[in-house]
Amino acid sequence: MATSAQERRTRILQVVREAGSVRVVELAERLGIPAVTVRRDVAALAEEGRLERTHGAVSLSAGASAAGPGGQGRVIGMLVPSVGSYFDEVVAGASAAATAAGARVVLGIAPYEADSDRAQVERLLESDVDGLLLTPNWSADGGLVGSDWLGDLPVPAVLVERRAAPASPAAGLDAVCSNHRHGVLLALRRLAGLGHTSVLLAARSDTRTAHEVRAGYAVAVEGLGLADLPVVDIPTPAAARPAGGHQALAARIAEAAASGVRAVLVHNDQDAIQLPPLLRAHGLTVPDDLALVSYDDVYANLSDPPLTAVAPPKRAVGAEALRLLLRRLDEGDALPVHQIELLPSLTVRASCG
Repeated sequence: MATSAQERRTRILQVVREAGSVRVVELAERLGIPAVTVRRDVAALAEEGRLERTHGAVSLSAGASAAGPGGQGRVIGMLVPSVGSYFDEVVAGASAAATAAGARVVLGIAPYEADSDRAQVERLLESDVDGLLLTPNWSADGGLVGSDWLGDLPVPAVLVERRAAPASPAAGLDAVCSNHRHGVLLALRRLAGLGHTSVLLAARSDTRTAHEVRAGYAVAVEGLGLADLPVVDIPTPAAARPAGGHQALAARIAEAAASGVRAVLVHNDQDAIQLPPLLRAHGLTVPDDLALVSYDDVYANLSDPPLTAVAPPKRAVGAEALRLLLRRLDEGDALPVHQIELLPSLTVRASCG
């Protein structure tokens, strides 16, 4: 698998920290990367103020070294709403980037239904963290009720998979998110390319991702000239669903198929993966009778058949948020507020042609 620019540059910084100063040619040999690629990466890191170049050698910049090599010894508090699914990869990305920079991550979990964001953040602050990576439990439409305290945090913070409303106290925080609307566009464009003129969306409604998926669907069907179908609601939380909830969802999809719909996008994997055997009870097989795409790509490859899925860049979001926070700690207010969106990809498998 090809190494991304972010991964290469993380490795370059790690080698430079260990060596103190190293020639570009030697750096390329250590990493097993072509010298021309290393020079390009070094130039980018120098432009960011993270490396200095002198007579063919590179070293850490003075700003990057001020608080220890690239954040050496720093402790970063990370708040997430769950583990065991989507956010596992986000946490893994942040943790790997922290390790490469000589920092470490301390994790706090505030479940969606618990309304415990502030209490968990206070516990993290008691651990003397230098900065925070935050995924608050805001309402699906981006509402920030009860989040005024985010404007008064005593340490720098970066929002992860969240974007604050413009007038909110958190609007001035750095943020790194997946662009889920683009992810939906990728799925619908793929299905339209296979000849589908309508795509049914079955989606949750309890998270920011769910809100963005729904909003992205409305934009994509208009842009691609597809039929605008009513969204099939997937009840949430899962514990509150009536018995036979997935059978009911399969029945709704079968009704749509009877009227000519032959493609479905389901948010998220945990629901989509249960549909193929239930749809067979309605005489529908995936992909022969129905193209099925899931959103999140956490479990999609474990389905029978494996599901084509939109894959938000979960690990990259965590890593980029961690690196941005370290830059904020190094540069303070001299660094403009960054609000970054990373684009999902589409992993094509057997479920849609």
